[in-house]
Amino acid sequence: MTVRRVVPDLASASLAEATRFYTRVLGMEVVMDHGWIVTMAQPDNPEVQLSLMTHDATAGVIPVASIQVDDVDAAYREAVASGAEIVHPLTDEPWGVRRFFVRDPDGNVVNVLSH
Repeated sequence: MTVRRVVPDLASASLAEATRFYTRVLGMEVVMDHGWIVTMAQPDNPEVQLSLMTHDATAGVIPVASIQVDDVDAAYREAVASGAEIVHPLTDEPWGVRRFFVRDPDGNVVNVLSH
């Protein structure tokens, strides 16, 4: 199992205001907008990303980061085998990702996903 990218997820009370801030101050651009999550990227380096979230559409918590892996099923098996708390079960989401949320030893909730 290989990590392909890591994207910080920031809670936002106003996606419009936060989007304007990161667009103006850092020159980022919107690359995905589902209404409850906006992902922004650096135009000349699209792997540099940041997500802004008002809530999560299917889970009850906003994760601190989204970690894309090449084999989410293997990551899920390892998380379960390690005894980690699964916060959101392994799910095929309607927007095209397969993911689960897991709590790390410090209490951070992480979204682990594959496209």
